[in-house]
Amino acid sequence: MQVIRHVHDVRLAGIDLNLLTSLDAVLETQNLTVAAKRLGLTQPAVSHALKRLRELLGDPILVRTKRGMTPTPRALELRPAVRDALAAAAAVLQAAPAFDPATSQRTFAISTPDQAAFQILPPLANRLVDAPGIRVDVRPYQTERITEALASDLDLAIGVFRDVPAGIREELLWKEAFVCVVRRGSPAARGPFDLARYVSLRHLLLSPRGVPGSPVDDLLARRGHARVIALMVPHFLVAPHVVAATDLVWTAPSRLARAFAEQVPLTIREVPFDVAGFSVVMRWHVRLDRDPGLAWLRETLRSIS
Repeated sequence: MQVIRHVHDVRLAGIDLNLLTSLDAVLETQNLTVAAKRLGLTQPAVSHALKRLRELLGDPILVRTKRGMTPTPRALELRPAVRDALAAAAAVLQAAPAFDPATSQRTFAISTPDQAAFQILPPLANRLVDAPGIRVDVRPYQTERITEALASDLDLAIGVFRDVPAGIREELLWKEAFVCVVRRGSPAARGPFDLARYVSLRHLLLSPRGVPGSPVDDLLARRGHARVIALMVPHFLVAPHVVAATDLVWTAPSRLARAFAEQVPLTIREVPFDVAGFSVVMRWHVRLDRDPGLAWLRETLRSIS
């Protein structure tokens, strides 16, 4: 019965893998002096390497005959495997191939909420005209699974996050502030817009998770105020159309609101109290930290944000 030994039985940690290059040169040249010149070593150094190989393999490897140094059957058997091992090592150690977006056929998987997607996907799609073989798949945005997905099959996540888990890299794309959005021509679009008027109006609340409350409501509560939420929706893209058809007020991210105001009859008003904004970032896993393709995608997103 043949016994298959685990790779660790060979005790690779204690072996100088340069011995494989010496073995390959010796088997090819069958001459220690010529092998030494090819390797850039001295002849005694190659002789020492051959001695160690004989001890490790339990085989003479080369024996002296009338025709010179002749490989043993064991040595001839090993030569293809030695060549394969050296080629594999070279592939592992070589520099990462350059990434050319003009010729790449890569597919990138990203995840982003509709708020950020609305702002980045149109300019990103325009950039892909010069990278016709590249495809971007936008996957559903599930914050509770982002870290797990980045560790497996997701290339990039864009959104608003809290702490940074181990193994995750993060980079700022843009900072966001809040503004108030009202229908163009509505009473709230004219006249003073102070805190008293703000809380007297009816509001639309954007809640991606479908949970009542928000940092704005928490801030108002600490000041002894409350606003009336008439409608709560989970998606950013429906909010401007609802506001444009009603007298509701939407306290919205500034960049998104101003983009919608160019397409929908809306008026932008400043929030009548201090409220902190937030940061939109892109995240990726350390497994892709040196990936040239992802580096290109991140640079592209930075330039269009």
